[in-house]
Amino acid sequence: MPAGVRDVAGVVFPKSSAEVLIVVRAANQHRVPIYPISAGNNIGLGSRSPVGDGQVVLDLGWHMSRIIEVNEELGFAVIEPGVTFQSLHDELVRLGDRLMVSATSGPPLGSVLGNALDKGGGYGPHFDHFGMLCGLEVVLGNGEVLRTGEGSLRHDTLVNWHVSKYSFGPILDGLFAQSNFGIVTRAAVWLLPRPPAIESFHFLFPHDDDLGAIIDLIRPLRISGFVPTLFRVCNDLYAVGTEETHPEYKQTRGLKSVSAAARAALRDKHGLGAWQVSGAFYGASSAALAPMIERVKTHFGRTGRSRFIPHAEALDIAPLRIAIDSMSGRPSSAELTLLRWRPGGGNLWFSPGTPMSGQHALELDRLGREIYAEAGMDYIVMHVAGARYARSLHVLVFNQGDPDENQRADDCYRRLAREFARRGIGVGRAPIDYQQEHMELLTSAFKETSNSIKRALDPNGIIAPGRYGIG
Repeated sequence: MPAGVRDVAGVVFPKSSAEVLIVVRAANQHRVPIYPISAGNNIGLGSRSPVGDGQVVLDLGWHMSRIIEVNEELGFAVIEPGVTFQSLHDELVRLGDRLMVSATSGPPLGSVLGNALDKGGGYGPHFDHFGMLCGLEVVLGNGEVLRTGEGSLRHDTLVNWHVSKYSFGPILDGLFAQSNFGIVTRAAVWLLPRPPAIESFHFLFPHDDDLGAIIDLIRPLRISGFVPTLFRVCNDLYAVGTEETHPEYKQTRGLKSVSAAARAALRDKHGLGAWQVSGAFYGASSAALAPMIERVKTHFGRTGRSRFIPHAEALDIAPLRIAIDSMSGRPSSAELTLLRWRPGGGNLWFSPGTPMSGQHALELDRLGREIYAEAGMDYIVMHVAGARYARSLHVLVFNQGDPDENQRADDCYRRLAREFARRGIGVGRAPIDYQQEHMELLTSAFKETSNSIKRALDPNGIIAPGRYGIG
């Protein structure tokens, strides 16, 4: 069953890296497992819940929320785990709004550092959030402190720590993404200069099977670098779900997916399509960007099926405004209203991906629709499309107060994981209840290597044992 209750042994609120080190050494001495969280807003993937019973939650975000430095000349900020997308955005605005954070469309109170370490992403040129980190400070499970890159130089002044990723020796930073080998207590995040003008563009497509053509249209625009942002490709329920609730839930008692007729009625009501495609250009002025918008209009117009929505019009269409905010580095909670689609507040995120091939994408889309329908769940999905790969966000919204609906959501997730894996498709992120299952889908060499690193850096296994299926 999803959303299992955890028996937490306690909660600790450190105020500094030095206090984290004290906690880790004490946990080693007394063999007490600890579970670090940042802001605890990893909604749909676990939030504040530890993986197992009896773990002490180490809440890094309560006190360790300092923006240690903003370097406007070189475009980076040094932050602690409790710094949220909203707090970093607000500080950048206070400093003159010359730099912008790469926002998600998730909780504004989510941790910038926590999101990056869990391989979260954004939509603009800095969409690779882990890739935008440089220079980590990590308290290892063995009670030692590691600074990656040039942070390990034996010198008081570390000039390049937060600007050079490729300094001497192994690149160790990646060991701390989706792992339980250590606790990252600070890092630098690279920031994008805010452009004078941001002009979004949007295309609506009428049919579910238009996805294949959409992916094939996006690929050359991204692989050439012509469009600097990723593309948000969200289906009708992902879009209207931020404005509506399930129109047939009482009638069907939540046992069936929303009908095709109800979907069509919602699309007509909100003037949306089966798919919404959004991207943006950055430049000196709207006038300078106009020829680029025209090129994209011509490109998408070749299908004869798309409807173009310009930036000015999209600002007044709530689901499209979400895309604009996220590509403009403006944190927003608007997309979270999607979680009210069904009563009861339950949600899971299945996060596979697809190569940027229309045929692949359409085959996986049909598979996902079939699995959702057989479970009586509503197919809510967004593809975040890049040059060669699109990460996909499949949302399962369910009534936590209904045991049958809980079970169907759980069965749906597990079947999605199995069937996608059978076709050579893994996930980018996973809810804590399913991390062990996803690890079991990987090779023995990968699992044993992960566990060997765990034993080397955390010999007593005190940091989040079981997280990501490790240890």
